[in-house]
Amino acid sequence: MELYPFVESHGLIGDMQTAALIADDGTLDWFCAPRFDSPSVFAGLLDHKKGGYLRIAPHGADYVRKEQLYLPGAPILITRFLTPDGVGEIIDFMPVAGDTATDRHCIVRLISVVRGTMRFRIDCQPRFNYGRDPHEVEMYTDGAVFRSPTLSITLHRVRHADQPPDEVEIERDGDGVRAFATLRQGASGGLLVETGSSEPPRLIAPEEIRSMYEQTRDFWRGWLGGSCYAGRWREAVERSALTLKLLTYAPTGALIAAPTAGLPEQIGGTRNWDYRYAWIRDASWSVYALLGLGLTEEAQRYLRWLNDRICEAADRATPLHHMYRVDGSTALDEEELDHLEGYRRSRPVRIGNAAADQLQLDIYGEALSAIHLADTQGLRSSHQAWLNTVKLIDWLCEHWDRPDEGIWETRGGRQDFTFGRLMSWVALDRAIRLAQRHGVPAEINRWTTERDKIYRQIMNRGYHSGRRAFVQHYGNDVLDAALLSMPAVGFIAPDDPMWQSTLRAMDDELVSDSLVYRYNPTASPDGLAGSEGTFSMCTFWYVEALARSGRLNDALITFEKMLTYSTHLGLYGEEIGPTGEQLGNFPQAFSHLALINTAMVLDQSMPAPPAPCHVPLGPLVRRDPLRG
Repeated sequence: MELYPFVESHGLIGDMQTAALIADDGTLDWFCAPRFDSPSVFAGLLDHKKGGYLRIAPHGADYVRKEQLYLPGAPILITRFLTPDGVGEIIDFMPVAGDTATDRHCIVRLISVVRGTMRFRIDCQPRFNYGRDPHEVEMYTDGAVFRSPTLSITLHRVRHADQPPDEVEIERDGDGVRAFATLRQGASGGLLVETGSSEPPRLIAPEEIRSMYEQTRDFWRGWLGGSCYAGRWREAVERSALTLKLLTYAPTGALIAAPTAGLPEQIGGTRNWDYRYAWIRDASWSVYALLGLGLTEEAQRYLRWLNDRICEAADRATPLHHMYRVDGSTALDEEELDHLEGYRRSRPVRIGNAAADQLQLDIYGEALSAIHLADTQGLRSSHQAWLNTVKLIDWLCEHWDRPDEGIWETRGGRQDFTFGRLMSWVALDRAIRLAQRHGVPAEINRWTTERDKIYRQIMNRGYHSGRRAFVQHYGNDVLDAALLSMPAVGFIAPDDPMWQSTLRAMDDELVSDSLVYRYNPTASPDGLAGSEGTFSMCTFWYVEALARSGRLNDALITFEKMLTYSTHLGLYGEEIGPTGEQLGNFPQAFSHLALINTAMVLDQSMPAPPAPCHVPLGPLVRRDPLRG
């Protein structure tokens, strides 16, 4: 088990077409190429023997301790080792790949010694296509090439600065390579991993690496500099914004849910999904976060991606898919990788996602809410985009009263989920507002009739009089944290007695010392075995619901507690386990979106700090410090 670094011990680097996870012991154990949703090159996170890894660590030395941090304002990761013989660092980053899809991606792993002398060991053991494809190894003086039937990677050596090049030893080690480097104080070197290159390995000059580093640093700091957020918790908000940007596939603007697949919601459990895809829900909520940060151009990119998906659905006269590959395709056939043991023996490991075929009615509300918000900020849709939206809403008028699988993608059969009805109400309400605001063609009378039907149905069937709470779906009495958003979307007043009693019921049943469960799977069978942790996005929703309901002090302490559950790098997975560990795929866009939106709501809910009091200074009088 110790061979698997904890999920929370990892940092994320990326180039906005793919990404890599690096643990605080110097192990790169997750990387897919050439895209987020491509097969893996390194997947040691899912099988330490068969998955592949690239590790750099001190050799023959015991750590006093290890540390990991991000360079402020950038996804440049610094891993530091403190040993009796010296202090060494690894600086990891990926140069930005650009907006054009490419097979060529680079991971830079720069090694330096800041004090004393250290000997590092480098082990590169790639395993292509989740460890299913064989590969050949070609050795060179300055590196190696690994060739599989579908992809090749090249290992280039970075010339050591302030040190003779013969201090580095490189040799073949089975299906990989092993290298040793002894560095003295002030020396630096390392390696560069490149995918899709036809060139042989070369000795890269330190000046070239420094140029890559500076360009990468300046790009990210320049991008983050466009944010206008000046509220509380700025460091957490900005790190979350950078994480969302890292999870964006630049060529299409798609936002993936997470860069990983198969990480469990329960250690040893079976709820292990592939999240390397783009959900309508995530893209829609990202518009809220980005507009709130003042990143209008980024919000427009997500809106274009969203409108492209709406256009495709309108052209086909079919429902809107809720999940897509990063290129906009919908082929996500689910497959189990039986040859992998899974993270800490959590099986099965799945790639693809069968939930892509589900009906999830809530996505219409999230999409229309984002479009409506953008419109209020001056980002008006085109004429054709409106015509496509009309087709979407007309379809919803016909189908909103159907059972669906719901926001949590349960596999226990379709139900009349209250949240699906709630967000269908939001979709119709926001569409009506858009049509009335701009005087554009729409069947407003029909839309209003259907909207009001939904409202009455939720009030009559979604509220359980015995529980005195809105419930997960009609006919049961199970609470669902998704309904924490009811006041936020304007469906019910936060001081309405029906909502206040719902919130109290959730306090009693779904909240565990400020952390919030989605629902009780024992009380509401979801077709899946096992249990799960608290859901981080729901905890942030709970904070917002508390603030809107007048419980500002409760909201503040819950939010502050939640911040302490982040990793040492300020990252969140999907869930938090019983002992505070991160569970599910990592890092999770949902969690970081919710953090940003909740921080903004909470910051605006708090009273402004008092103005500084300027007291004119009188003559300086010496005082006895003990007498006053």
